[in-house]
Amino acid sequence: MKNNRELDVLIELMAKLPGLGPRSARRAVLHLIRKRNSLLLPIADMLSNLSETAQECLNCGNITTTDLCEICSDQDRGNGELCIVEDVSDLWAMERANIFKGRYHVLGGTLSALDAVGPEELRIPKLLNRVVSEDITEVILALNATIEGQTTAHYISEQLEHTVKVTSLAQGVPIGGELDYLDEGTIMAALKARRQI
Repeated sequence: MKNNRELDVLIELMAKLPGLGPRSARRAVLHLIRKRNSLLLPIADMLSNLSETAQECLNCGNITTTDLCEICSDQDRGNGELCIVEDVSDLWAMERANIFKGRYHVLGGTLSALDAVGPEELRIPKLLNRVVSEDITEVILALNATIEGQTTAHYISEQLEHTVKVTSLAQGVPIGGELDYLDEGTIMAALKARRQI
């Protein structure tokens, strides 16, 4: 579009979001402009606020606007169960299922020799400290059913051997599947059928 450089830039930026390509981004931008007062301005204000306040929870790695997220701050969730996930989107997927009432630990990825990602690049040392300091009785490995996810699960279970009960999600999570794409029923079945490693 000529003389619409700002719109072009906005469309290009929107197209970089997951699930949006150039055509979807154009439609979204047009919709936002048409609904300027009810959508565009509130979204712009919220994005401005979040750019200043959004941060990782100092305890678990969830995204929050305070030092500790609501889950870590909730005393009722300190039941000794700690669910380990790769990414915040996996934590949110587990929360959508509304069955797990413990706390989480976000690793920030998986171990990968090819990408030079070792335990120190992830939040594994923090995890090992949390198991001791928070009186954890069970660690639930809710990692994606990929080679990297399984390698990471094996490493963590070895590190926690003879320290705490370690379980993993069972049936319902397909090989190669990612938690963020699963429905709540599948996550619920997998969590209920977890097994010790």
